[in-house]
Amino acid sequence: MTFSLDESQGLHGDLSRLAHAGWQALLGAGIASVALGAIVLAWPEASLTVVGVLFGLYLLVIGAFQLAGAFSAYIPGALRVLGFVSGALCVLLGLLCFREPARSILLLALWIGFGWLLRGVMLAGVALSAKGMPARGWQVFVGFLNILAGVLMIDLPFRSITVLTLVTGVFLVVMGVFEVFHAIQLRGLLKKATG
Repeated sequence: MTFSLDESQGLHGDLSRLAHAGWQALLGAGIASVALGAIVLAWPEASLTVVGVLFGLYLLVIGAFQLAGAFSAYIPGALRVLGFVSGALCVLLGLLCFREPARSILLLALWIGFGWLLRGVMLAGVALSAKGMPARGWQVFVGFLNILAGVLMIDLPFRSITVLTLVTGVFLVVMGVFEVFHAIQLRGLLKKATG
């Protein structure tokens, strides 16, 4: 199923509410990402426990957004399943960060990396399947940026919590800035279509 922001038709009803909630959720996720990235970059010597809890909270929030999106009537069936699985795994990974965040640097890097990888697949998958999606190119770009960050987090050998923290902080800020920019762009397109 695809939808379009054809200005002659405008957006009405449920689709309008979904589109407005979508840019707001994207803006919230972007701001949370930038804030966490800034905290992590400003406090790189934080203990593994603190970093684990912060990333656990981040993965829980992102997972909750994905789970909510999975139940949207405007997402195709196969992508609903992917969104649900992706969101549930992000929530699970977030909870694992709370359980034993000090267990190892490798596990924390894997948890963060898998969370980003799953989120990126979901974002890119939805954007690629919905041909009329507003700002579709940015959505695909942000999805692939999440995938790249996830793969790098999984693949890079981190020797210390400081290095892991700095790399993750940079990724979070970059991804968050793109998400905020995309949300603002999407809001502008929605105003034009509904105005």
